[in-house]
Amino acid sequence: MTINYQRLQILESLGTLDSNQSQKVLEYIKGLSVRKSDEATYSRFKREAMKEIRSALTKDHLRSSF
Repeated sequence: MTINYQRLQILESLGTLDSNQSQKVLEYIKGLSVRKSDEATYSRFKREAMKEIRSALTKDHLRSSF
């Protein structure tokens, strides 16, 4: 199956949903986007923390060498 065909199938199935089902789909999609945002924030925080830890360890190592 090609991606375009899969997209077409999704669009067709969305067209058959009633308003309650559509609302559930929208809430699900919003939930996914929030989680991705949280994951991105966490990853950025973790990356910055690891840089700071690495820097502190390197500085501490250099000071103890002298």
